[in-house]
Amino acid sequence: MTAGMPFYVSPEQLMKDRADFARKGIARGRSVVVMQYDGGIAFVAENPSRALHKVSEIYDRIAFAAVGKYNEFENLRVAGVRYADLRGYSYDRSDVTARGLANAYAQTLGTVFTQESKPYEVEIVVAEVGATVEGDQVYRLTYDGSVADEQGFVAMGGGAEQIEAGLREAWRPGMHLGEVLALAVRLLGADPNGGEARSLAPEQLEVAVLDRHRPRRRFRRVQGELLERLLSADDPTADVPAGDDDSTRSATTNPQTQRPEADGGTPA
Repeated sequence: MTAGMPFYVSPEQLMKDRADFARKGIARGRSVVVMQYDGGIAFVAENPSRALHKVSEIYDRIAFAAVGKYNEFENLRVAGVRYADLRGYSYDRSDVTARGLANAYAQTLGTVFTQESKPYEVEIVVAEVGATVEGDQVYRLTYDGSVADEQGFVAMGGGAEQIEAGLREAWRPGMHLGEVLALAVRLLGADPNGGEARSLAPEQLEVAVLDRHRPRRRFRRVQGELLERLLSADDPTADVPAGDDDSTRSATTNPQTQRPEADGGTPA
């Protein structure tokens, strides 16, 4: 090869290499499961950290879940909060929708994938709870900006294919919250190689819900004694009690409260 001749890589090979790179990074992250239940939408992640959230509130009826590089999906979360606040302030709170947010994320992810030197190693879900089950919206976005409208459930991260196979067999419409949480924990703890399943304790989980029966702001974290009670309940119809606790949401809606020393280089 003549000295100084530029090295050529075909566009097809470049896109394939970027996609492989992003998929490998996502696969190293711990899984997140999103499922509809009779009272809303549940989010369950294997995440022992209490400072670095993989599930967060975006707006009144909208939540965000992600796997991959923490610093990358945290940047997307913050941008989503700003987008929602600006749109709600400029127009009306009802004009902030999961569909609009998913379209904005798709444009950002697609631009980064095609124009930047490194794609985002992230996969995200944007979900909106409706007044009825039929009004729920769940959108899954991949590293290249592709958007899928999911129905019922979705799993992301390492072992997602095995988890989704288990969900297809066991999930059914109208399940109660206690049932979907137990199902998610069982599948998250399963060994993808067929070995002995792990038993995940409540402190190893990050759990939240979009509860359609709550006033205006529907997002709530489920943790501590409440989560233990739901996971150990003999009654499968157990549900989150009514009430509102904004203290559990302040850190997710205000970027200023996030931990600045977070390690952004580790897949979550």
